[in-house]
Amino acid sequence: MALNAIIIVLAYLLGSIPSGLIVGKVFFGKDIREHGSGNLGGTNTFRTLGVKAGLAVSIADVLKGTLAASLPLIFNSDLHMLAVGVFAVIGHMYPVFAGFRGGKAVATSGGILLAYVPVLFLFMLVFFFLSLYITKYVSLSSILTSIATFVYALFTGDGPLIAIVAVLASFVIYRHRANIARIRNKTEPKIKWL
Repeated sequence: MALNAIIIVLAYLLGSIPSGLIVGKVFFGKDIREHGSGNLGGTNTFRTLGVKAGLAVSIADVLKGTLAASLPLIFNSDLHMLAVGVFAVIGHMYPVFAGFRGGKAVATSGGILLAYVPVLFLFMLVFFFLSLYITKYVSLSSILTSIATFVYALFTGDGPLIAIVAVLASFVIYRHRANIARIRNKTEPKIKWL
């Protein structure tokens, strides 16, 4: 029981590592929460600091989820990988190391799935970039990808996967509610590089 509690806390702390804040402050002398959308995730890092920084933060945020979901294997615990991973996503959204102002759950959620079922992570990547190519909206592509991932999970018949992907998709949609309003108002910025 004590070990499981430690694993859950570790997962949350891993998720709480503010990759965007660290990269921005250490390499650019900027707090990205004071620029662009004010978000700590990869998208705002791309907009604020450029492609290299955006890639670094996105990869770090994915790996947080992957490592957190792998903790039950590392510590030989009976906790489900996906359940532990959810605590990393909560940490990413509400990081204790960054005043509980974090990202929007997309990359870290993907990292959890990378640990549990890599083929689903690949599906997410392909679907995301296809959606991005068509819509030019990162936020809308993230939402559509979360829904498509849930539909994919339904066809696996894996109960825990279906349940956790439903939770993660809900997180993603909830965290993008301001973006949804901007899309409706036609004020959401579109990407220009794809």
